[in-house]
Amino acid sequence: MADFHLQALTLAEQGQWDTAHDLVEAHNDEFSCLIHGYLHRVEGDEFNARYWYTRAGHTMPENRLNEELERLKQLVVQSS
Repeated sequence: MADFHLQALTLAEQGQWDTAHDLVEAHNDEFSCLIHGYLHRVEGDEFNARYWYTRAGHTMPENRLNEELERLKQLVVQSS
């Protein structure tokens, strides 16, 4: 796990979508793709979100955004 994953999630939590997106968009690892998908869910772009979750090897979850943010933070922390 890279430090920027948790940083991107923290920025997303603070409403800094563009900065969080900038951190993950250049990376293709599983966590970056999951975070990228989450960010597009926040944006309301479900088509693009589904693409990024699929690219990470996951199905786009049907949970609430705040639940997904917490789930992703836990995954990132557990992987470190």
